[in-house]
Amino acid sequence: MGDTMQVGLVGYGSAGRKIHSRLLREAGLQVTHVVTRSPERSAAAREDWPGVTVVPSVDALLEDAAALDLVVIASPTAEHAQQAHAALAAGLPVVVDKPLATTTEAARALARCAEGSGGRLTVFQNRRWDPEQLTLQAVMAAGELGRVHRFERRWERWRPEPQHRWKEQDLIGGGLLLDLGAHLVDSAMQLFGAVTSVYAELRSITTPAEDDVFLALTHRSTDGGPAVISHLQAGGLTGAPGPRTRVLGDKGAFLVTSYEGEPTPFEVLDETWVQTGGGDHEGWLVRGAERIAVPRAPGGHEDYYRAVQRWLDEGAPPPVDPWDAVRTAAVLDAARVSAREGRVVALGPATSGPATGG
Repeated sequence: MGDTMQVGLVGYGSAGRKIHSRLLREAGLQVTHVVTRSPERSAAAREDWPGVTVVPSVDALLEDAAALDLVVIASPTAEHAQQAHAALAAGLPVVVDKPLATTTEAARALARCAEGSGGRLTVFQNRRWDPEQLTLQAVMAAGELGRVHRFERRWERWRPEPQHRWKEQDLIGGGLLLDLGAHLVDSAMQLFGAVTSVYAELRSITTPAEDDVFLALTHRSTDGGPAVISHLQAGGLTGAPGPRTRVLGDKGAFLVTSYEGEPTPFEVLDETWVQTGGGDHEGWLVRGAERIAVPRAPGGHEDYYRAVQRWLDEGAPPPVDPWDAVRTAAVLDAARVSAREGRVVALGPATSGPATGG
């Protein structure tokens, strides 16, 4: 592999251009091929990456497989599985934007396919590199919260006029359960491990696909004590978004008031801190009336593609094990059953595929 990794990027919409293209550049990777049929997106790709080859399909991209070191799939979710199978069959390492596939069965098939082709598959779960996630991990590792018993995370927006994209319209690959739910579930399992049961409420209020999601996950206790319960919410019609993250332990709580500029009435806590001369921070340690600002842990999304480079160049573990994505898919599938049947759905070890590490 050359000094600069040559990347074929499938899709150049909001995810492909605004997220993957930017992070690939920050990590020093070169996008040499883009798959898009849109004249406007083709022009944008040529502007961003002078000399880039723009092709209309994955098949056309793979005709030039010898010129590529990596394929990044940032297309609509319903197309992920087919495109990833094709790239793996061409002998190329693949990054697939979350979710890996629309069902557990399809995700498991991809993970097994990757194992049969040298394990060259990983998933873009960039939210593992969010400052709040990194900071929370540091707070927990330091024992500041003691034994955690509840994790809450919200991805709520006030968007009474929904956008009109495949994410809102596609009943197979769209909706907040697969979009934001895949991030929320992955974050919860990264922090607290395997899920043993799922309860869900899913609704479509303003769009054909789900735009109102609530998940209650029970995690497996590893020491016989009380299990952690995760409450995860995503909504597009939330006039008063709740605090982004709240983690409760027997020694205190961790609170993140807002997220990426989404307005919330809780952000006044951070504004007051800044106005009174407080420094940079990422959330709060809270014990009743006591509130202590937590320094932001180092790291960010650009570290994902640096980890991809180490994976491919040095044989390091993939930044995200594809079997983690299978386990996330199992939780999302169980959520659909729970919402449809109005019951708690139990998950056994076999449901989630092999243990972490494949």
